[in-house]
Amino acid sequence: MCRSIKTLRSLDPPATSDDVAAAARQFVRKISGYREPSQVNTAAFEQAVTDISEISQRLLDSLVVRG
Repeated sequence: MCRSIKTLRSLDPPATSDDVAAAARQFVRKISGYREPSQVNTAAFEQAVTDISEISQRLLDSLVVRG
């Protein structure tokens, strides 16, 4: 699994949109097997990063953190 992706929940200060995008990019790299996609795959790769960033931010925004 993506061991280099840090946990973004409960950071102090909170995770920024750049932190979320960087984690999404690492995830897409791991899933796709591409560090940098070819020209033909760039649009799909970047769309996946955008989609995962948005979904991840929604998740972080909706989590209830105790303690």
